[in-house]
Amino acid sequence: MRNTTKITAAVLATGALTLGLTACGSDKGDTKAKASDPLVVAATPVPHAEILKYVKDHLAKKAGLNLEVKEFTDYVTPNTATEDGSVDANYFQTQPYLEDFNEKKGTHLKSVATVHLEPLGLYSEKAKKTAELKKGATIALPNDADNESRALRFLAASGVITLKKGSESDATPQDVAKNPKNVQFKEVEAAQTPRSLQDVDAAVINGNYAIGAGLKPAKDALALESTENNAYNNVLAVTEGNEDDPRVKKLAKLLTSPEVKKFIEDKYAGSVLPSF
Repeated sequence: MRNTTKITAAVLATGALTLGLTACGSDKGDTKAKASDPLVVAATPVPHAEILKYVKDHLAKKAGLNLEVKEFTDYVTPNTATEDGSVDANYFQTQPYLEDFNEKKGTHLKSVATVHLEPLGLYSEKAKKTAELKKGATIALPNDADNESRALRFLAASGVITLKKGSESDATPQDVAKNPKNVQFKEVEAAQTPRSLQDVDAAVINGNYAIGAGLKPAKDALALESTENNAYNNVLAVTEGNEDDPRVKKLAKLLTSPEVKKFIEDKYAGSVLPSF
């Protein structure tokens, strides 16, 4: 049974961003929730909300968890909503993105479970192989610092560019040392990278947005990010102080259960990989 509430960034962004984040985060931790209270979790639609819906429909009731899923379509509002108490937790982001967000926005978010990896992919409607990218080709990149740096490292690993030594952890387009094809970069919001394919020669797209746009990463990507030694696992996160909420602990256990592992493997066929 689908009981998911879709909320766009426009609904909550203004209120969430204008609240005093530090104060709100602290206030929320002062109120202990009852085990029977709904656990409201923010998630982007694919695959996060789909995985949560599986938990809700097949595992939550038996575990005594009243789970409510709210969908968001951006990478900012789920964190600000978690910080200010509009939701109890979120499941949409990687650990490096969470850490960068905390540093830049002054939030106090903590990961409580590592669930899956969505490999970045390079996609194109004009080339079938990376080698077929023409000279001067334009490649769209996610415009947030963490995903852009990750995308540039991915392009370097794929042989498209070479980065300056020492710049890998926080690379920007200015850190490109060698660019044999003289590719140009177009920075766009991560959620918009699939749409940008019509206007550019190729795009680096996050796995969840690729799947949401009907792309099959394991099949359609010109190149796919390796899972080996990859720090970009997706996590379940809460505001600091809420890590021991029994409802959160139940959800963390369910999200890393054998049932969820099988669901991810069967549904996404390699495009989303369990991290546990």
